[in-house]
Amino acid sequence: MSKTLYLLKPGELTLKGGNRQSFEAVLRRNLAALLKGTGAQVSTTNGRFFVRCPEGSELQAEDALNHLVGISGWAKTRICEKEKPSVLAACVEEGRLLVSKGIKTFKVEARRTDKSFPLNSYEIECQAGDAICEAFPNLKVDVHEPEGIVSVEIREKAFIYGIANQGLRGLPVGTAGRGLLLLSGGIDSPVAGFMMACRGMSLEAVYFHAYPYTSNEARQKTVKLAEIVGRYSLGMRLFVINFTPLQMRIKERSPEEWRTVLLRMAMMDCAEKLAIRRGNKCLVSGESLSQVASQTIENITCTQSRVTLPVLRPLIGTNKEQIIGMAKKLGTYETSILPYEDCCVLFSPPHPILRGDPEEAWKLYEALECGDLIEEALRAKELERCGYPAKP
Repeated sequence: MSKTLYLLKPGELTLKGGNRQSFEAVLRRNLAALLKGTGAQVSTTNGRFFVRCPEGSELQAEDALNHLVGISGWAKTRICEKEKPSVLAACVEEGRLLVSKGIKTFKVEARRTDKSFPLNSYEIECQAGDAICEAFPNLKVDVHEPEGIVSVEIREKAFIYGIANQGLRGLPVGTAGRGLLLLSGGIDSPVAGFMMACRGMSLEAVYFHAYPYTSNEARQKTVKLAEIVGRYSLGMRLFVINFTPLQMRIKERSPEEWRTVLLRMAMMDCAEKLAIRRGNKCLVSGESLSQVASQTIENITCTQSRVTLPVLRPLIGTNKEQIIGMAKKLGTYETSILPYEDCCVLFSPPHPILRGDPEEAWKLYEALECGDLIEEALRAKELERCGYPAKP
């Protein structure tokens, strides 16, 4: 059975020094996990990863590569002997593919690890470029802004590829500890989780609902979002916690304008307890500075005043338009805008406090006496496993 060869370029991990091998080992493990069931084989040589995929599994393998964090790019690759005629012929075939894609300009980029090859990198680029132009006169060389690039790598064999796909970059998932994502059914938190996965962080997630005031559809919407993010983070455990008794306590005992901030404080309090028990090292939130009343700097200070774990907010400096753009690329946007309300909007005051005082917030929170309710909510938590491998 013939096999298709893919060449993968590692991303940021190439900047690592003495611990680079450990990052590569994690990347290889993640790659093997994503390719499980495809029959593909993974190998590494001198800073490159190779995937040999059996015929018929290409779509599944390419979908896996598109969800692999830690590579700068990948390409379907030709392999040939390190002989000049074979290399130039392979370059011409890649030029043919560029033409079939409607590409008008190109350049050749060569890298020669094996110095015994008779042409140096510049000579390879010149002669391969000439061969492609001779075969396809309408294809012009543009070394500054080419529409396409034919890459040649002379290693233990010669590898030639023309249509390269951009990777997710970042660091392999699992190299930066594990955090607990506060996941809602909105647009922001799934993007925040994805961004932390791209920094190498493994993720678990917690979702607070207020059943029966919030619908089962709202819960399933969040499960779907966790599944999408989980395809990038190699799976995700989603803990579902019923916050209805907490919200009723807040409604009964607190000033109306403080309800949202106090709810956020209770969520952080509960999430931290769960995170510590699960061995997570931080909380991850989708907050963006001043996007809504609960996210002013004063109210963020109130919100996190109950926790000691680091609270990572990868979206803090972004605006809504940027977040929506990222959500569309991630594939969560269409799910996030489904019209099922989360518990955050339940009992939401018409005029929430904008600049809460942390000392006053602390006193109001203490007066809620919600410790037992949080413990009961944690005991009754439910688990959803949102995983991988990615489906074609």
